[in-house]
Amino acid sequence: MRALHPTVAPALSFNGGFVDTVGFLALQGLFTAHVTGNFVTLGVSIVHGTSGALAKLLALPVFILVVGLAHLAAVALNRRNLASLHVLMVAHTLLLGVFMGCAVWLGPFNDGDSVAALATGMVGVAAMAIQNALSRQHLKAAPPTTLMTGNVTQAAIDIFSLMSLRDTRERAVVRERLGPIGRNLLGFTLGCIGSALLYLAVGLWCLLVPVAVAAWTCVMTYEGRGELAQQ
Repeated sequence: MRALHPTVAPALSFNGGFVDTVGFLALQGLFTAHVTGNFVTLGVSIVHGTSGALAKLLALPVFILVVGLAHLAAVALNRRNLASLHVLMVAHTLLLGVFMGCAVWLGPFNDGDSVAALATGMVGVAAMAIQNALSRQHLKAAPPTTLMTGNVTQAAIDIFSLMSLRDTRERAVVRERLGPIGRNLLGFTLGCIGSALLYLAVGLWCLLVPVAVAAWTCVMTYEGRGELAQQ
């Protein structure tokens, strides 16, 4: 099968930064993609007495459940020779659309533990759980699209390796790995900055952007264009 267009992973990284930033801003510090970060903000909520503690507690089990279901769905689809990457990408896009609809309709969220905020936040967590799952299962040749700490670590190692390596082939391997990492880091950074600016300008309607980006990735992962081979 043919490889995906090289901009798909950076586009997903852009969405990772965008959705996580908007979720944090609009849902009392809830991380939709970096769910383990919610333990930090949970501690902050406890100390400062702010709302959103329940949402941060629910995020991890919801994330785990959706990742598990996405994995089972991918396995079932692969057994039937169906394009599991494309199907999961469509599901991810639809959930992002529901997340945006709930956010615009039910927001703003002054109480992070209200029913409206919890429902909206968990839809966002579910959407980003699918992105994390498909990144791990289908984009194994690409750097992570949401976990930037690992990307920054690898980029730092590669940059300093280039300063000391003399072997031409080794340098070529490092450069080949560094390129996709750099593109994902750039996409994530632009997503964070762009979402903050658009949130200030148009509020929660800014979530139209990641929905549009996700829809574009659906087109790029359509089975007629090929799918990344699982490794």
